[in-house]
Amino acid sequence: MAAGLSAAVAPKPSHLFLTTSHLSLKPRAPFLLPPAVFRNSKIQWKVRRKSLFTVCVLVEDQNSSGEMENLADEGSPMIVVPQIPSPRVAEKLARKRSERFTYLVAAVMSSFGITSMAVMAVYYRFYWQMEGGEISFSEMFGTFSLSVGAAVGMEFWARWAHRALWHASLWHMHESHHKPREGPFELNDVFAITNALPAIALLSYGFFHKGLVPGLCFGAGLGITVFGMAYMFVHDGLVHKRFPVGPIANVPYFRRVAAAHQLHHSDKFNGVPYGLFLGPKELEEVGGMEELEKEISRRIKSTATKSINGS
Repeated sequence: MAAGLSAAVAPKPSHLFLTTSHLSLKPRAPFLLPPAVFRNSKIQWKVRRKSLFTVCVLVEDQNSSGEMENLADEGSPMIVVPQIPSPRVAEKLARKRSERFTYLVAAVMSSFGITSMAVMAVYYRFYWQMEGGEISFSEMFGTFSLSVGAAVGMEFWARWAHRALWHASLWHMHESHHKPREGPFELNDVFAITNALPAIALLSYGFFHKGLVPGLCFGAGLGITVFGMAYMFVHDGLVHKRFPVGPIANVPYFRRVAAAHQLHHSDKFNGVPYGLFLGPKELEEVGGMEELEKEISRRIKSTATKSINGS
């Protein structure tokens, strides 16, 4: 790590000002640097002769962190000047926070709304069926079985559609997801709506009709809904950080899922993985486990750094 030093030298003994590459302002109070700063360092001198001459010192410290600890141990004064972001950076950060808040509100409202409607629909459907005193166990079993099957099947559907449609004929819409987003939403969000429409239709038909077939339709719509909510929290929240997801980020398997999807955006394996929840399995099939582990480590370090910085 390189550290920059500037010195103003007069005929009297010189005083050195310490600045580092991450400080935007020079400290006002001078202090003398101990010789330990110059140990194991390459020094370049640039002298401009005037009535007073200026000495610019560039120090490339091989043990910068250790030397700074030595300075602290020796009791040398340390001057810390907070970095003041420029108006442009401050405006960008404010806009980013506003976008995250907008999407968070949308995600919470849709989650609570869809979850409450799904729970009420399941309750009233079976309550309505049991009004006559007869319980159709085959219909109930078919409903819950197909709900699980539809949730799992949606992963394979999403993988196929992602590869065969979104990265092919529908790339003009999906491309917005592979570019920096301007605003809280993107054109790619339309696909979430297209998947919600058949779920709503299946739930409505199964809710207002009795029988095995309506029960299966109700289960299929319920499974699609569950998958859509899980996809939103893991893909939009955990992977792309469009809103905070809380403890989900600490689940080890979800970390692997997020890292695998991040590799999809890097195009290191020709777009693989195209799926989400089975993304690590796809990478294993193409020999991408080493890159997956590297990406997991990178994301963990990035998260730790942001936590330390309070961002």
